[in-house]
Amino acid sequence: MDWTPYLAGAGIGVLSWLTFLLSNKPLGCSTAFAQTFGMIESAIRPASREKPYWKKVLPAIEWQWMLVFGIIIGAFLSSVIAGEFALLWVPSVFGDAFGYDTSFRIAVALIGGILMGLGARWAGGCTSGHGISGSLQLAVASWIAAICFFIGGIAAATITYGVLV
Repeated sequence: MDWTPYLAGAGIGVLSWLTFLLSNKPLGCSTAFAQTFGMIESAIRPASREKPYWKKVLPAIEWQWMLVFGIIIGAFLSSVIAGEFALLWVPSVFGDAFGYDTSFRIAVALIGGILMGLGARWAGGCTSGHGISGSLQLAVASWIAAICFFIGGIAAATITYGVLV
């Protein structure tokens, strides 16, 4: 079974409607990562719960955390249904461009994830928060953010993989 981007886009749109309808909150998941860090930090240093940020964003497992869990389960199920499930440490597109060194791939993924998380916190939302929920609400900041995501993604793909060269 092939998953078309149109079907996935329609599914994300319906999920976003349901999220607004049932929880009155925008769809987004980067807060889950901040909350996870907050739970780790407060386990090590209980006094950190007094920080203003953790009073605003409670370091606890909430619905965004379940959304991340659902994304993992959904990705697994869709790859199994499509007959494409495989455990890969280094995807072929990355490996062909940079080699198949697993530790390098993990380091690049870790650094990229940290930078994306920091960017999402500074921007007040992640790609899904701005790109899906914010643009759905016609928020100008989210449209600008989504346009910048695409420009940045195209530039990064061009530089990294030489797509347009």
